[in-house]
Amino acid sequence: MSEKNLIYIIGFMGSGKSTTGRKLAASIGCPFMDLDRKIEEVACKTIPRIFAEDGEEHFRKIESEVLKSLDTGSRIIVSTGGGTPCHGDNMDFMIRTGMTVYLKMTPGQLSQRLLNSSGERPLLRNVPDESLPRFIEEKLAQREKWYNKAEIIVEGQNLNIELLGSIINSK
Repeated sequence: MSEKNLIYIIGFMGSGKSTTGRKLAASIGCPFMDLDRKIEEVACKTIPRIFAEDGEEHFRKIESEVLKSLDTGSRIIVSTGGGTPCHGDNMDFMIRTGMTVYLKMTPGQLSQRLLNSSGERPLLRNVPDESLPRFIEEKLAQREKWYNKAEIIVEGQNLNIELLGSIINSK
């Protein structure tokens, strides 16, 4: 088994990182942490509010600080934000300090999942529904160079949590 304790779940928004992280943590018997919730706790405001009041650049600075403050001595499943791996040296940090798991999904699958929740997501707030598939396709194309650096890449749709847990435990 790997000496790296942190297991980072990465992928595009709507790929199921938090849901997968919670289920995976329960399956392999370790704690779960949602990086976005931790950021909100540290900043004392919601992510949409951080974006609205302070801007994306400020959010990314807090995100990186919170990520790098994680206890690398404890085994924890960490779901990251969709953009976390794509900013600064965050992906390199995650590769150095843990195991990275990319929940890969197609733009069509992501569009279906995000259609009804786009108002809650700062990056989608001003994207009209009819433009959502193209926006996702373009943004995913930009981000995949980071996502594809993950140690484990799995299909996010109909993911078998027990199988993923076995793969992680065998590394």
